[in-house]
Amino acid sequence: MHVTTLAGLAPYSAPGHFGMTAFRLQGQDASPNASFWCGLSRFEPGGGAERAASPLERVYVVIDGCMTVVTDDGERDLMPLDSCRIAPGEPRALINRGTAAATMLVIGESARAVS
Repeated sequence: MHVTTLAGLAPYSAPGHFGMTAFRLQGQDASPNASFWCGLSRFEPGGGAERAASPLERVYVVIDGCMTVVTDDGERDLMPLDSCRIAPGEPRALINRGTAAATMLVIGESARAVS
């Protein structure tokens, strides 16, 4: 078992993101996960992520607030406990258009898992 505690979390810089704070909960440099990582992102009003695509699959789960996910298929507002999958190579942008902070769980495929 590998436990990560709230008290032990340290923010990290997420490239292409703005007006937000990101924390790694599991995987990458937080634990030895080989197939996925899990993070927690807190987006201030107006915060988000620039349009970009990753070669790795991602799942977003909104915990609190509202986040808008923008893809080539359109826009979707995600409310608490709504989730979406972003396919490998699918461009997406994120924006918090609300007046309160939004918190989102991010689960991503690990680069070590892809071969």
